[in-house]
Amino acid sequence: MKQSEIKELSVADLQEKLSEIKKSYADLKMAHAISPLENPIQLRSLRRTVARIATELTKRELQ
Repeated sequence: MKQSEIKELSVADLQEKLSEIKKSYADLKMAHAISPLENPIQLRSLRRTVARIATELTKRELQ
């Protein structure tokens, strides 16, 4: 998910997306621990998406 897409979402949508992506990240991480993923770069992209959404939420709280 790109930063421009994140900026267009409302706070409620961002919180919902954050919980969804955190869950999928945890599932992928668990699957990777059991057997190697075909594309381990997915973990990095999900982790960075979580950080982008969390940063946007924090920025909106401070305004």
